[in-house]
Amino acid sequence: MNIIKTSLADAFIIEPKIFGDHRGWFMESYNKNAFVEAGIDIDFVQDNRSFSQKKGTLRGLHCQTNPKCQAKLVTCIKGAVLDVIVDIREGSPSYLKWIAVELSEENKKQLFVPKGFLHGFVTLTDDVEFSYKVDDYYSPENDRSVCFCDEIFNIDWGVENPILSEKDIKAPKLCDSDVRFFYERAESLT
Repeated sequence: MNIIKTSLADAFIIEPKIFGDHRGWFMESYNKNAFVEAGIDIDFVQDNRSFSQKKGTLRGLHCQTNPKCQAKLVTCIKGAVLDVIVDIREGSPSYLKWIAVELSEENKKQLFVPKGFLHGFVTLTDDVEFSYKVDDYYSPENDRSVCFCDEIFNIDWGVENPILSEKDIKAPKLCDSDVRFFYERAESLT
């Protein structure tokens, strides 16, 4: 397992080692010891999956507010997505910066999303299955969306007319939301 630092503080791309032969392949998708060695000491408590039928479906930007903020380990099980994360932790060296990573069933990459980040993705294929490991349980009262096209981020999603949920259509800009996080290195990964 190769755990690669990104340009965003505390966010990592995970490239699993794939072992294959004439029967197919095997990979280790999570190893707590490897994560701890990389500085990611997380106890995941819930796994979630989503399905998006059409190419161009955009889900995001999402997070949960404190005290139910979540760190996530995300991957695309079927199809392909452009996965986007935004650091919105005030005081972070990468505050308001974002990265986009292609996650697909082909490349099997994963993305570790720290607490205090917004997360979203746009599907690059039809019939996408997406998986999330999270370190806190889903909390409807803490669930938030921020406008995917907020000019403060200037994210290039690569799609002009995305398919959106009602929740994401109505999502406020960051400045109009109650979403606030603060950067503290010691708490950012645990």
